Amino acid sequence: MLRRRKGLEGGRGFHATSPIMKDSEFKELMKEDISSNDEKPLMEPAGLLLTYWRIFLQHSLPGPILDLACGECHNGIFLARKGFPVICCDISLKALECAQKIAAHFGVTLCPWQVDLEQMKVNPLPEDFYGGILVFRYLHRPLMPCLKKALKKGGFLIYETFTIDQPKYGKPHNPDFLLHPGELKSWFEDWEVIHSFEGIEDNPPRAVAQFVGRKPYS
Repeated sequence: MLRRRKGLEGGRGFHATSPIMKDSEFKELMKEDISSNDEKPLMEPAGLLLTYWRIFLQHSLPGPILDLACGECHNGIFLARKGFPVICCDISLKALECAQKIAAHFGVTLCPWQVDLEQMKVNPLPEDFYGGILVFRYLHRPLMPCLKKALKKGGFLIYETFTIDQPKYGKPHNPDFLLHPGELKSWFEDWEVIHSFEGIEDNPPRAVAQFVGRKPYS
């Protein structure tokens, strides 16, 4: 069983490699159940990640990739199957245990990290450490400055979450978890912008903001 590890510092010292898998092969595997007791098919990685994961190949990554508030870490597992070192962090021990089970099914290694990302007046992330960060369907505004500090110079960020128009389509409804117009991009005004979008996405319909960018070297 996975246990909480104090002092892990976001996976310092972690390194893992694995065989590269084609997108089509990964999608086929994601349709399978990982055990006879699990009737729920595994989720595919986010569409934004499928579109932009190759940015991590363009340059030598300066550090591991963090899948932030990852849940069962489907996005991180996708990258681990591409051969990238991945750290998955979440507050849920159950979700991280499931992530390890899924990773083992695919024959890859993750560094699971149980952490409360919303501690008052605490930066839970190691600074100047990650080569890439993934954030999907998660927003905690006080964490934004910490997230920016956690990424190494030249590192990449892929971020997608809901906007204030989302209640028209479903959950979440709490405005604390919904971005205002232009808010996401405004957090990274001095970064290299690779992709920025704000509007309605399909399958399922949802109101989101997306940002893919690179932290400047200076």
